[in-house]
Amino acid sequence: MVPALSTVPFDPLSRLHLQPWSALAGLGPVAADAIAQVLSGSAAERVLDRTLRDRRSLTREQRQALKEAVFNVGLWRRRLGFLLGREDAAPPFLLHALMHGLSVVPAVESAALAGLGDGAPPPLVSALPPTLALRASLPDWLADHFAREFGPEADDFCAHLNVPGPITLRANVLRASREALAERLRSEGVETRPGTWSPLALHIEGPRPNLYGLRSLQEGLFEVQDEGSQLLGLLVEARPGETVLDLCAGAGGKTLQLGADMKDSGRLLAYDPDPERLDRLLQRSARAHLTRVQVLRSLPEGLDADRVLVDAPCSELGSLRRGPDQRFRIQPEVLTRFPALQQDILQRGALLVRPGGRLVYATCTVNRAENEDVVAAFLASRPDFRLVRPGAGWLSDACLRDGFLFVAPHRHGTDAFFAAVLERSAG
Repeated sequence: MVPALSTVPFDPLSRLHLQPWSALAGLGPVAADAIAQVLSGSAAERVLDRTLRDRRSLTREQRQALKEAVFNVGLWRRRLGFLLGREDAAPPFLLHALMHGLSVVPAVESAALAGLGDGAPPPLVSALPPTLALRASLPDWLADHFAREFGPEADDFCAHLNVPGPITLRANVLRASREALAERLRSEGVETRPGTWSPLALHIEGPRPNLYGLRSLQEGLFEVQDEGSQLLGLLVEARPGETVLDLCAGAGGKTLQLGADMKDSGRLLAYDPDPERLDRLLQRSARAHLTRVQVLRSLPEGLDADRVLVDAPCSELGSLRRGPDQRFRIQPEVLTRFPALQQDILQRGALLVRPGGRLVYATCTVNRAENEDVVAAFLASRPDFRLVRPGAGWLSDACLRDGFLFVAPHRHGTDAFFAAVLERSAG
C-alpha cells in the first residue's frame, strides 16, 4: 500500500528535544571552536572528525552532544540568527539559541552549557520566522528556488531537508536476497526494516552500527545506498548477457547494482573521467563478487550497448540533508552550471545505444533546468528516441511525475532523484 502524504506538518525540531545536551557541560569552548570553523566554511564532517579524534576520552553521550551541537548550529544558523536578532552572532550565542530556542532547554542551563557564564542569558525572539529561508535556514536564493519548484509543498520539502536521512542498504542479490540479508544482519545485532519503493532496500533501525566492521559487508552482501538511488539502477532493467554501460560511474554504487541484476554475465562497462574513482570501483567489485566489470579509461567508438545509464553530474540539491552545511557552501550559479554539460553527456550516451536499446538519464537534484528541460531538448534533437514510462509493471505511480521518476524526502523518505527512461527506435 502506498503511504499517503501526511496532513500533519512535519516537525524537524522534534529530534533536537531528544539530544543529551547536558553532556555538553564543560565542552562549550570546544563546541564553539568547532562551530566557528564550520561557519567560516570548513566542512562540518571533517571539523567534527578532527575534534573527536583529539578527544578520544569523551563518553558516548558527550560525543553525541558535541556532534549535534556542531551539525545543528551549522544547519540552523539562519534561524538561530533570527532568534538572536542578528545573523553575525558568535558561536556560543548561536549554541544557546539552538538549545533554548529550538530544543527548549531552560534558558539558564542552556547559557551555562554554551559557555556564556552565569549572567542573564540573552533574550530570544518568540515569533515564528516570517520567510521560508529563515524557517528552514536556507540562503534566500535557494529557498526561492525550492518555492518555485514545489509551490505549496516547499515548506514540507525544506523541513525534511533539516533532518538526517536514514541509513539504507542495498542487498547484493548476487549473494543474498533482501530477506536473507535481514536475517544475517539480525544475527550480527543490526535490526532493519524493508524499504517501501525498492525491492532491494533495507533501512537500519535504531542507533547507527559500525557497518564497516560487519562480516556481512566484508563478504559483499550489501552496499550502503539511498533507496531513491537504487531506483535509478533498477530503471535500467539490466539483464543477464547484455552489454550495459554506466557512463558516469563514479565509485561504482550503481555499477555494482547493474552487475548483480545481470547475474555477473554479459559485458558491464564503467566509465568515469576520475581514475581514482574507477580504482575504488574495481576494489568494490571484487568484494561484491563481480567478475565481469570492465573499467574504461576512454569511451570506445561504435559501441552498441543494450542499455546506458547516464547518472549525470548535477547541482546535487536532492541530497542536502546529507550535509548540514552544504547549502551554505554553494552559490546561485550552481542552478545554471550543469545543463550544457548534461546535454553533452546525454548526447554522447545516445551514440552508444543500439537501435531498440535503452538510455536512462538521471540526476540527484531538484531543478527543472537540469531535469525536464535537458530531456526535452534532447528529444527535440533526437527524434529516434522516445520517452517511456519508468518501471512499467513494478514502480509505484507515487514515484512518477509527468512521465518521469521523481522522488523526494517529504513524499518518499528518500533523497530527491529524477530520471527519464528513453528508448531508441528499432529502425
